[in-house]
Amino acid sequence: MIIINSIIEAIKINRIRITDHADEEAQADNLSFEEIFTSVLRGEVIEQYPDDKPYPSCLILGRNFKNEPIHSVWAYNAEANASVLITTYRPDPKKWMEDWKTRRK
Repeated sequence: MIIINSIIEAIKINRIRITDHADEEAQADNLSFEEIFTSVLRGEVIEQYPDDKPYPSCLILGRNFKNEPIHSVWAYNAEANASVLITTYRPDPKKWMEDWKTRRK
């Protein structure tokens, strides 16, 4: 299980890898990395993906400076003490309930 504190600590010491996919998605949703990182600092893990490779990952719900919801998927490399931003996006209200934590069926 990923503990959000490990991801936060890696962000604070700037040990972050951003995948090309995350970069593309951030640009597509007009998200700055500053607001993504800040959203994690005040965020919570809402889904765990323990079988992801090469590292387990998790979905974090956070909020930006305007209190808008941001989802970001992170993995944590314990050996390197580094976080990996896999993807990020503004959650779609057609796919997520109003709490932004629950997927619509």
